[in-house]
Amino acid sequence: MNLVISRMFSLVLVLSSFVTAAETRVLFIGNSFTYGYGSSVKHYRTDSVTDLNNEKIGGVPALFKSFTKQAGFDYDVYVETRGGSDLSFHVQNKLQVINKKPWDKVVMHGFSTLDRKIPGDPTRFVESTKKMSTFLEKLNPKVEVFLTSTWSRADLIYQAERPWSGASVGKMALDIRAGYDKAAATSAVIKGVNAVGEAWTKAITLGIADANPYDGVEFGKVNLWTWDNYHGSNYGYYLHALVVFGNLTGVDPRSLGSNECSGYELGMSKREISMLQQAAFEQLSAERQMSGSPLISPNSVWPKSCV
Repeated sequence: MNLVISRMFSLVLVLSSFVTAAETRVLFIGNSFTYGYGSSVKHYRTDSVTDLNNEKIGGVPALFKSFTKQAGFDYDVYVETRGGSDLSFHVQNKLQVINKKPWDKVVMHGFSTLDRKIPGDPTRFVESTKKMSTFLEKLNPKVEVFLTSTWSRADLIYQAERPWSGASVGKMALDIRAGYDKAAATSAVIKGVNAVGEAWTKAITLGIADANPYDGVEFGKVNLWTWDNYHGSNYGYYLHALVVFGNLTGVDPRSLGSNECSGYELGMSKREISMLQQAAFEQLSAERQMSGSPLISPNSVWPKSCV
């Protein structure tokens, strides 16, 4: 009897090892743009991801986890964030936390202006990206790193005497992307840039999102920024997560459908969900090949909460 129990226990351990091996370990490293400051996304489904800092963050990683689960992927998602930080902060202070696992995929970004003291200067970000990528490669030589290029800040465009004052709404996002492209060239383990900032601009040019929150939000459009016109709203972070989902998986975000459950749980209409998925798709498809296709549900099918 004891021998039977012992063999059954061994079988359980073997099966458990297969389950663990099947999971793709994904780590998000970032700041308030990752954890969703200014929105209810910050505390969204915190039990679905693991916060390495034990701060009960859900954020964009939890949305990403939800999308991948709905699409049939087995991703084990982790979060390591600090508000107001750039990537060099994590290099200098958080390597002992990040050292926990040999990550399969890592999504990371820096400060919203590249350099807090010298807005638009990528030097500091390029250096810290190279250092972090080297560290991650030592943990797992097969790691795939993705850099998330962030959005244009309305507060730095529409207010006087700011770094991008008077520029077009998409100019800052392009300047930030240029810095991220330089950083991406520093390491072979960096597989791509998540063009979140450009997807925000795409949503504006498509007429989905309002371009200037300082003069009011036009009827029928969403506001991607939250109350400070700096961070994202639920809509902004939702679009952020859609771009990351599409870039890491290669799956068309529109295949999640207008009934996508996380958007529903965040209070979005089917129309808003579809529009944001379209913006993500158009930006992603301009840069990479997408699989899947739009999910069109019968009119009788209504959104439901996520399982």
